[in-house]
Amino acid sequence: MTYRYRGHSMSDPAKYRTREEVQKMRDERDAIEHVRELLLQGKHATEDELKAVDKEIKDIVNDAAEFAKESPEPAPEELWTDIYSEEHA
Repeated sequence: MTYRYRGHSMSDPAKYRTREEVQKMRDERDAIEHVRELLLQGKHATEDELKAVDKEIKDIVNDAAEFAKESPEPAPEELWTDIYSEEHA
Protein backbone atom coordinates (compact mmCIF):
# COMPACT_ATOMS: atom_id res chain seq x y z
CA MET A 1 0.00 0.00 0.00
CA THR A 2 1.20 3.47 -0.82
CA TYR A 3 0.20 6.99 0.09
CA ARG A 4 -0.56 9.83 -2.33
CA TYR A 5 1.41 12.88 -1.14
CA ARG A 6 -0.30 15.37 -3.42
CA GLY A 7 -3.80 16.11 -4.57
CA HIS A 8 -5.54 14.22 -7.37
CA SER A 9 -4.67 16.91 -9.93
CA MET A 10 -3.09 20.32 -10.30
CA SER A 11 -6.41 21.88 -9.26
CA ASP A 12 -6.56 19.82 -6.04
CA PRO A 13 -4.62 21.58 -3.27
CA ALA A 14 -5.13 18.56 -0.95
CA LYS A 15 -6.24 20.74 1.96
CA TYR A 16 -7.97 17.72 3.47
CA ARG A 17 -4.61 16.59 4.91
CA THR A 18 -2.33 18.42 7.27
CA ARG A 19 1.31 18.99 6.46
CA GLU A 20 2.14 17.03 9.58
CA GLU A 21 0.20 13.99 8.33
CA VAL A 22 1.93 14.05 4.95
CA GLN A 23 5.37 14.48 6.54
CA LYS A 24 4.70 11.65 8.98
CA MET A 25 3.80 9.33 6.11
CA ARG A 26 6.96 10.36 4.24
CA ASP A 27 9.09 9.72 7.31
CA GLU A 28 7.50 6.44 8.41
CA ARG A 29 5.86 4.72 5.44
CA ASP A 30 7.40 5.90 2.17
CA ALA A 31 7.36 2.83 -0.10
CA ILE A 32 10.39 3.87 -2.14
CA GLU A 33 12.44 4.63 0.94
CA HIS A 34 11.40 1.28 2.42
CA VAL A 35 12.64 -0.63 -0.64
CA ARG A 36 15.83 1.45 -0.63
CA GLU A 37 16.49 0.43 2.96
CA LEU A 38 15.79 -3.24 2.17
CA LEU A 39 18.29 -3.12 -0.70
CA LEU A 40 20.94 -1.52 1.49
CA GLN A 41 20.37 -3.74 4.53
CA GLY A 42 20.36 -6.90 2.42
CA LYS A 43 23.54 -5.73 0.69
CA HIS A 44 21.80 -6.00 -2.69
CA ALA A 45 23.05 -2.51 -3.58
CA THR A 46 25.35 0.15 -2.23
CA GLU A 47 24.48 3.79 -1.60
CA ASP A 48 26.59 4.76 -4.62
CA GLU A 49 24.79 2.25 -6.84
CA LEU A 50 21.40 3.60 -5.78
CA LYS A 51 22.58 7.17 -6.41
CA ALA A 52 23.69 6.11 -9.89
CA VAL A 53 20.27 4.57 -10.57
CA ASP A 54 18.57 7.79 -9.39
CA LYS A 55 20.77 9.86 -11.69
CA GLU A 56 20.10 7.56 -14.64
CA ILE A 57 16.33 7.82 -14.08
CA LYS A 58 16.48 11.62 -13.78
CA ASP A 59 18.50 11.81 -17.00
CA ILE A 60 15.96 9.63 -18.84
CA VAL A 61 13.04 11.74 -17.59
CA ASN A 62 14.80 15.01 -18.43
CA ASP A 63 15.71 13.77 -21.93
CA ALA A 64 12.10 12.69 -22.52
CA ALA A 65 10.77 16.06 -21.33
CA GLU A 66 13.22 17.93 -23.55
CA PHE A 67 12.25 15.74 -26.53
CA ALA A 68 8.57 16.50 -25.90
CA LYS A 69 9.21 20.26 -25.65
CA GLU A 70 11.21 20.28 -28.89
CA SER A 71 8.77 18.09 -30.84
CA PRO A 72 6.04 19.61 -32.99
CA GLU A 73 2.44 19.40 -31.84
CA PRO A 74 0.72 16.33 -33.29
CA ALA A 75 -1.80 16.80 -36.08
CA PRO A 76 -5.41 17.14 -34.91
CA GLU A 77 -6.35 13.88 -36.65
CA GLU A 78 -4.03 12.09 -34.22
CA LEU A 79 -6.32 12.99 -31.32
CA TRP A 80 -8.13 9.65 -31.43
CA THR A 81 -5.12 7.49 -32.36
CA ASP A 82 -4.55 4.52 -30.03
CA ILE A 83 -7.75 5.18 -28.05
CA TYR A 84 -9.70 2.00 -27.43
CA SER A 85 -13.12 1.40 -26.00
CA GLU A 86 -15.14 -1.71 -25.42
CA GLU A 87 -18.79 -1.49 -26.30
CA HIS A 88 -21.07 -2.92 -23.69
CA ALA A 89 -24.30 -4.60 -24.72
